[in-house]
Amino acid sequence: MIKGWLVLLLLLLCGFADAQDDDMIFSHFKAERLEYEGNQDLHLFKWDLQHWIGNDDHKFWLKTEGDYSGDQNIFGRADLQLLYSRNIDTFWDFQIGARRAFEPERTFDAVIGFQGLAPFFIEVDSALFITETGNVLGRLSLGYDLLLTQRLILSPRLELNVAAKDLQNRGVKAGVTEFEAGMRLRYEIEREFAPYVGIDYVEEESLREHHHSLRGVVGMRIWY
Repeated sequence: MIKGWLVLLLLLLCGFADAQDDDMIFSHFKAERLEYEGNQDLHLFKWDLQHWIGNDDHKFWLKTEGDYSGDQNIFGRADLQLLYSRNIDTFWDFQIGARRAFEPERTFDAVIGFQGLAPFFIEVDSALFITETGNVLGRLSLGYDLLLTQRLILSPRLELNVAAKDLQNRGVKAGVTEFEAGMRLRYEIEREFAPYVGIDYVEEESLREHHHSLRGVVGMRIWY
């Protein structure tokens, strides 16, 4: 099943390349999160990176996110997405492709998603991940920028991860597997470089355990 998705993605990318003959090609890299997150019991280093190349109608995306536990010296989660993105409406793209998970298990998933700007300038990044056994996982991220000054920006953020059924090999439990709500205050030294501080509340549910915690955050946001 996953191989079929990869073939479809390659066909879409070939069509994308043919469609670029008369259009300018642009690229954009953004490190939305490069941060330390922790409390007295937990010390994590997190990343959320995205890069695209293309034009207004067709884009090729790379996305990766994950976390590394400094005190345990292990990766908690790490994955890479390879996506074709097609503009379907003003500020909205439809995305299709594949995800390679490296931690906690090495797996492949097909990806279907939407990314764009909702009313009131809410940034939306949503995806369904279809596993090799036909199970469905989902991820929804919402973000918003509130300008306090021209350089000081408050950014509420919410992320929700869900699963349709239990996944024994990944330790995933059906239902809400992770809920994260937080806020970051960043200062744009330049538009392309902004350190920030913040706070996160996280709940995680798996087949083995359930825990929740409040965490302090410090990091930087970079784009070019």
